Amino acid sequence: MAGLDAGPAIPVWLAEDDLGCIICHDLLAWPATLPCGHTFCRDCLLDLWAASRGRFCPTCREGAPRPPQLRKNTMLEALADKYRLAARELEGLSPYPGPEPGPAPRPAPRPGRPTAQLRVEAPRSITEVDRELAKLVERLIDIVRNLQSPRRLPESEPDKEVSILAMTLLEGVDLSLASPKVSSSPPEQKMKDILHDLEKIQEKLRENFTQKGALKEQTQVELPEVPSSSSCPLPDQSRFAPKKASLFARWAISPTFELESLSCNLKVSVDHRTVTVSDFPMFYAWSSERFASSQALCSQPLSSGQHYWEVDTQHCSHWAVGVASRGMKRDQILGRTMDSWCVEWKGTSELSAWCMVKETVLGSDRPSVVGIWLDLEEGKLAFYSEADQAKPLFECPVSVSFPLHPAFWLYGLYPGNSLTIRQMNV
Repeated sequence: MAGLDAGPAIPVWLAEDDLGCIICHDLLAWPATLPCGHTFCRDCLLDLWAASRGRFCPTCREGAPRPPQLRKNTMLEALADKYRLAARELEGLSPYPGPEPGPAPRPAPRPGRPTAQLRVEAPRSITEVDRELAKLVERLIDIVRNLQSPRRLPESEPDKEVSILAMTLLEGVDLSLASPKVSSSPPEQKMKDILHDLEKIQEKLRENFTQKGALKEQTQVELPEVPSSSSCPLPDQSRFAPKKASLFARWAISPTFELESLSCNLKVSVDHRTVTVSDFPMFYAWSSERFASSQALCSQPLSSGQHYWEVDTQHCSHWAVGVASRGMKRDQILGRTMDSWCVEWKGTSELSAWCMVKETVLGSDRPSVVGIWLDLEEGKLAFYSEADQAKPLFECPVSVSFPLHPAFWLYGLYPGNSLTIRQMNV
């Protein structure tokens, strides 16, 4: 910007989701920012509005009385272009796909859920950084051991730089000691302490590598059997939720109930994790988001990644738990719409699932705790019994064209019936 000192460049770690559109799940192309502050691809936004016949923000649902004037967010477009070029370089491709530099073309979406054409996997980058750090620590240990000996410091340029770095670890020691021409050495005890600390760091890094290797072996998944009675067979069964309960901790969340959508027949606990059928109607402030029946959503919108949470159902005789879009009509029932999915206990020894407005009877066993696994990378939803997580109760595809919220229904209106979102170790 004119008139400002550019200053030093500061490296910033960015993931593709930071510059992505939640509608097409790709990098922003011609980013348009709405008055509410949320940004999407212009074409994605216009297509969504044309299909839904309404003008609203897909993230916060804020509407507009008339079509807003969509202007390009040039700063976000520049950042997306820089990210796109950097991603191509990391994949070993030419920074420019054509003979001349220019903005990358918008990729054509594939059938089903569109995914980003270029993706930089965060776990791989972290592993590479760990390895580089391990090499640096090993070299530092060698340098400190050399400093303990009467020999002169190494003369090669790379080793000289690492030697200087090692010497700066010594508080109160003149940096002139880092020069190869100075033969004096720091205090012996200080050197031993530094060497001990470096060896501890090296051991921690080795343990980290070992744990990652073990975790990679544990996270191998297998193709589970889908009940033949399911009315919603999965179109693509190449990826499923983990089969071991202990592995869910990596994706555990503890969402909280939202007061704005809470039915007047329900009351919520202080920590917003337990919802209870009230003895008498609650006098909540009027809200267009409030459900007419005894239903509730959680505050947290889930628009990308994988998530897992658990609901304690022991103290409710009739319930349904699942996910829904924020746009679900407030006079409709969970599972009976095209934008909501759930499992339901009818109180008559029958557990069923609702997907695409179709019911599938699952059996007569009632789970006391229901685990919900939502994989928005693959567009899949799975329900588990916390008592037996080797096999899901039900699996179905979900739409990822809009954010989803954890959703609940306590019907029958029996006072004191409650559902609790379990506190997970996040």
